[in-house]
Amino acid sequence: MPTRNDIRNVAIVAHVDHGKTTLVDAMLKQAGAFAAHQQLDDRMMDSNDLEREKGITILAKNTAVKYHPKDGGAPITINIIDTPGHADFGGEVERGLSMVDAVVLLVDASEGPLPQTRFVLRKALTAKLPVILCINKTDRPDSRIDEVINETYDLFLDLDADEDQIEFPIVYACARDGVASLTKPEDGTVPADSENLEPFFSTLLEHVPAPTFDEEAPLQAHVTNLDADNFLGRIALLRVEQGYLRKGQTVAWIKRDGSIQNVRITELMMTEALTRKPAEQAGPGDICAVAGIPDIMIGETLADTENPIALPLITVDEPAISMTIGTNTSPLVGRGGSGKGADAKAAVKDRKVTARQVKDRLDRELIGNVSLRVLDTDRPDAWEVQGRGELALAILIETMRREGFELTVGKPQVVTKDVNGKVHEPVERLTVDVPEEHMGAVTQLMGIRKGRMDNMSNHGSGWVRMEFVVPSRGLIGFRTEFLTSTRGTGIAHSIHEGHEPWFGTLTTRNNGSLVADRAGVVTAFAMTNLQERGVLFCDPGTEVYEGMIVGENSRSDDMDVNITKEKKLTNMRSSNADVAESIVPPRKLSLEQSLEFCREDECIEVTPETVRIRKVVLDQKDRGRTASRAKKG
Repeated sequence: MPTRNDIRNVAIVAHVDHGKTTLVDAMLKQAGAFAAHQQLDDRMMDSNDLEREKGITILAKNTAVKYHPKDGGAPITINIIDTPGHADFGGEVERGLSMVDAVVLLVDASEGPLPQTRFVLRKALTAKLPVILCINKTDRPDSRIDEVINETYDLFLDLDADEDQIEFPIVYACARDGVASLTKPEDGTVPADSENLEPFFSTLLEHVPAPTFDEEAPLQAHVTNLDADNFLGRIALLRVEQGYLRKGQTVAWIKRDGSIQNVRITELMMTEALTRKPAEQAGPGDICAVAGIPDIMIGETLADTENPIALPLITVDEPAISMTIGTNTSPLVGRGGSGKGADAKAAVKDRKVTARQVKDRLDRELIGNVSLRVLDTDRPDAWEVQGRGELALAILIETMRREGFELTVGKPQVVTKDVNGKVHEPVERLTVDVPEEHMGAVTQLMGIRKGRMDNMSNHGSGWVRMEFVVPSRGLIGFRTEFLTSTRGTGIAHSIHEGHEPWFGTLTTRNNGSLVADRAGVVTAFAMTNLQERGVLFCDPGTEVYEGMIVGENSRSDDMDVNITKEKKLTNMRSSNADVAESIVPPRKLSLEQSLEFCREDECIEVTPETVRIRKVVLDQKDRGRTASRAKKG
């Protein structure tokens, strides 16, 4: 079959924080993608605010570099897909792999293959893609290159890779310095026999197959991602599999339901570095963007009008975690941070608080996020949103709150399935790296959560690596306790492992809540008296309402407290009147920590300014009646 030697399509896959985006940055700089006067940021591919804040890649993005071979041959376009390393964003990984002909597996020279490495590699091997191994961060003082390569071979064997896939080339790199080599450097050193990424580029050209095509085949182009433009409207990113796509051409749009509609391509663009530039045509193997089809969806096909042949739809793994997202139903809805003052009134003008606005936003998210599902509930103002993991759903909520939405979010739940009449729940494979002295604390934590130890290894560096199989619901609220138990030194990562029979009841949070019993403003006097009862979450001056959770009780049951109590003023002088009381600084919970803290009868109020935890039933008497009925059965 004819091949296109002027193009290569490759995805870079790795565990979180192993250096994918840094490597892409170095490739762009060394391929001359930017002018000398351009101001360049670190991690240029992480364009999303949340990606920069969290230091992780959330959305799969593509870029293209023009590589000029050293032998003076014609320039070759290398299309690079930067994929997320976190399993919660697996839908992005699967879409990215559908666009490429090979993958670069990036592995940290010290940490070695971790759970997300296993996840992304399994996807690549399933798609029968050839793999190039890149050992990154060789300059780390604790690097152990030989052991990491052996662990990677073991991982390939464990995932049933075939002989061709196991015979992979190895590149050693320090992406931060923009240096790569085919010769193994000493542990803890930058490759010395190279000054740039030239060996990496040459390995890509040699081992990434050039796209093949059939000259007689009709047009087939697969939609793998969506974007939007203020002037062009919805933009579909697609890979041309066969035939040619031209600007102004009329093509057959094959929808997910199988129906076919003729549409016109009003704009065709190709990626160069980080920008899209107008193009006249795209051929087999090209990754391009088209405009002019307002309702096109991911996984659909653009084909020849005379002979329309659909490509297979993109399939993603089943969701494992769900949570209820609805409109804000608290007494402070639509009132800004404190609800007081001219600034707050100005800030709430563009606030989105209605059920229609929330539903429209969730429907818009479904267009570009294939791994998400939105189901109706028995309430018209709340929906069940299912996703891969807690982090993916927390990112969605954080994005919505930044757009001005006010939401009520329920406690994360697991999505169960019925297998032969028995309830099965999702389980995760958790890999934990901790110093040896915290090994007992971690084992105890996992025992409470019904975790089963699968493997344990000690590299002799004072650190232990343990692998557990644990139910997904046991990991809800695990991270905060884990970091506390390991004094902030532990590292934990997990991936979905399948479904197993229901593990039984889990009690992961032993302490109850301190619940405000009336509306008002928090006073320092009340906080002084209450801080002996537990850990508080509010500052003095914070507005609270009945049913809002203001702290964590030191005992297992909930306690209704008056946190708005003021000091009685009299005309009598007291000998201890001027004694200063010290207030313990309150614990501020982020959105992720609030989701972990939540119990079944609690939910979270999310507004652009604040995150508050509250009881589902706000009225104290109603809660008491519900509790007594539950006891009586």
